[in-house]
This record gives sequence, structure tokens and C-alpha cells, in this order.
Amino acid sequence: MAASTEARTNLPEITVSELSAKLKRTVEETFPYVRLRGEISGYRGPHSSGHCYFSLKDESARIDAVIWRGNFARLRFKPEEGLEVVASGKITTYPGKSSYQIVIDSLEPAGVGALMALLEERKKKLAAEGLFDEARKKPLPYLPRVIGVVTSPTGAVIRDILHRVTERCSCHVLVWPVRVQGETSAAEVAAAIKGFNALAPGGVIPRPDVLIVARGGGSLEDLWSFNEEIVARAAAASEIPLVSAVGHETDFTLIDFVSDRRAPTPTAAAEMVVPVRAELLANVEARGARLTGSAVRFIQRLRAEVRGLARGLPSADAILALPRQRLDAATARLPRALRANAHAHRVQLARAAARLSPASLQSRLHRWSDRYRAASVRLHPCATALLERLNARVVGLERILTALSYQGVLARGFALVRDEAGRPIRAAAAVSTNDFLDIEFADGRVAAVASGGAASRKRRGTPEKGGQGSLF
Repeated sequence: MAASTEARTNLPEITVSELSAKLKRTVEETFPYVRLRGEISGYRGPHSSGHCYFSLKDESARIDAVIWRGNFARLRFKPEEGLEVVASGKITTYPGKSSYQIVIDSLEPAGVGALMALLEERKKKLAAEGLFDEARKKPLPYLPRVIGVVTSPTGAVIRDILHRVTERCSCHVLVWPVRVQGETSAAEVAAAIKGFNALAPGGVIPRPDVLIVARGGGSLEDLWSFNEEIVARAAAASEIPLVSAVGHETDFTLIDFVSDRRAPTPTAAAEMVVPVRAELLANVEARGARLTGSAVRFIQRLRAEVRGLARGLPSADAILALPRQRLDAATARLPRALRANAHAHRVQLARAAARLSPASLQSRLHRWSDRYRAASVRLHPCATALLERLNARVVGLERILTALSYQGVLARGFALVRDEAGRPIRAAAAVSTNDFLDIEFADGRVAAVASGGAASRKRRGTPEKGGQGSLF
């Protein structure tokens, strides 16, 4: 035993990096160049760095794959999700994950899986209709009273869900039994979803608050019922919030994209829809304790503040001592102040009485009367001269107005012609036949109708000498 321990102790120590480097050399020397046939899985397009990361898988194994940016640009055939390909490259290790991978140099198709092609076609169709939009997904209820489960009644899935629901927060579970694999599976699952939604609230059979569509893991063919369009559309049309739990965490079906929430496993679905009762009680108790403690601390803080303020306040005697002293001093000064005030007012009254004697008032009245008569004597000539100047200015303006007025022109034998609207007519061309005219002479107005305009006069010509022509 001692020798074995000594032998292990004598082994040379190496670091993790050294071990990774040795494994890397061993793998690369053993598999310098290989050609692998497998299905592309987990491909999401080139990384932001330009490199591509995905996996190649078959029925029972999976290997990570990488295409460096330079090789990716030279590939004639680009990788696509679900395609079966033949990849050529070298096997190496990735020390950061202690895993091995293939670095692909060339890629060629080995045949496209019919199911994957059909699945991608359906995904594009449903996505174009907006069934995958996050805006249409409904939130799950916090505390459901009834849970509807669409699954096989004999599998381990329903037992896992019931066990987890009972363990967390027991509530009513309704199971709609369906086949989760086979030709009739898709129609049964779609009918179950529609059947739960058709239940009337408050009926004999309670309507679920949330639905779980669940199935265990399997191959793509095994899970194909949940890729059928009838199932996806039924899940999208469900008015009850729906959680999909089909397959394992790495499996994705169409119902996962249209459901309101996707759970990686059926057990996780039960955990999503049902909270832990013990945690709820503990949370309520903790919140109640915090509320009580905060109220107690608040009252204690207020009490301490009041005590501090009370200690800082002076006593009543200290507050009233100074006002009392001032009141006593004012009381002592008040009689003297009243006498002094009365004496001062008496003196002011005597002075005012001396100024208001009849002789002084009569003297002021005579002075004001003399000033008024002198001002009147000076104001009269000024007013007379101002009126004469204004009168002469008015006479001059009247003469100018008379000279410029059109009425003076009418008095010399002219006439003013207006149209029906009262606007002056300045040219014969502005008059048309049958226009109503208003002719103003110096002694009055005359209404007239034009028998012809300027154009008609040109056609008629000048009237004969001595004849009576048109006014225009």
C-alpha cells in the first residue's frame, strides 16, 4: 500500500493546459483527415465573427462542427439546418469545453430529409401568417384553479406532471387522453385543445385556466404529430393560455413556436404553471413580518424624534420670562407716554388754531381773488386771438375744398356717371348694353339705361348732324 502511494506521488505533475495540449495532439495525429456523414443540427447562420458553429448528428451520436470564416467564403454549398451532408476536415479538440470537434474544409450535400424540408416549409408559412409573433402570446395565470393536460394517460409524462403539481401547490387537474404518436395523434391533440376551449365557464366540467400539451422525448418521426399544421393552428387559436412541453430540451416542434410558453420538459411545464405553496406561504409570512417590523421601526423612530425635540424645547417659564419683563417695562412707561402724547397733541392743536383765525382766512381769500382777476384779464386777449386764427384757417380750408370738389366741376356743366353699384365710370369701354346708370348733374341725379356699349357705337357710327345720338 505504501509502495502504491509512493508511485502515485512520484508521477510528474502537469497542468490542465498541458493535458489539453497532449489530448489535442493525440486526436489530431490519430484523425488527421476524415469524411463524416450526418445531419446538420443547431445551425443559426454565420456568427458575428464570420465563423459557423453547429453540430453533425445521426441516430445515436453528435459531434460539434466549425467552419472558419475563410473556408466558409470558399464553400460552394452552404450549410442549412436539417440537411444531411458529407463534411470533410480534421478532428481537433476545444480546450475551453474539453470537447472534440471537426473543423470542416469542404461540405457537400448527402440528401435533404423530407421531414425537415416539410417542417421548414410549414414554419415559414405559419410565421408569415404571424402565428409566431410575441405580441399575440398570452400571459400565464399566477394561481390557476384548474389545469388541463393533453397527453397520453398511460405514460410517465402525466405521472410526472401530477407529482410536481401535488408537490408544489395542489389544484384540480383535468386530463384529456390522446395518442401522442401515430396517424391519429395530430387530430386527437387538436380536438383536445379545441374541446378544452369549448368548455363553458362555470359548467359541470370546470374550464381550465391553463393548458399543458405534453409528450416525452423521441426522434423527429416520433414527435411529428406536434409538427402537423392542424395542431399548430389549434394551439394558436386557443383562448386558454397554452404551454407546450414536447420532447426534451433540444427538441423543437411547431407547437413550441405558436404556444404561449415553451417548457423544456413536462416537469418544467408543471413548475411554470403552478407556484410552490410553501414558498407562497413563506413569502406572505416574510412580507407580513417585514410590514410589521417596518411599522414598529417607524413608530420607534417617531417616538425617538419626539423625545429629542422635547428635550430641545425650553420650559414655559423660560419662554415667557422675556415677554413678561418687556410687559412690565411697558406698563411702567405707559403713564408718562400718555401724558407726553397728550401734551404734544395739545401743542399741535394750539398752533393750528392760531393759523385758522378769521383775519388770516380773510387775507388768504383776498389774495386768491386778486390772482383770479389778473389771470382772467390776461387770458381774454389770448383766447380772442386764438379764435381769430382758427377761423381764418377754416375759411381757407373751405375755399380749397370748394375748388377741389367735383361738385364745382358739375356746376360748370359736366356730369358724373356711376354704375349700378355706385362706382364712378371713367371710360366708355366700361359700359355695356342695358347697363343701369346713375347720372349726377349739379342740381340732381337722373337714372338711365345704356342702349349700346362702345362696341355697338362703332358699328352704328356717328349720328347724323343735328340728330339725337346715344348718350354714349
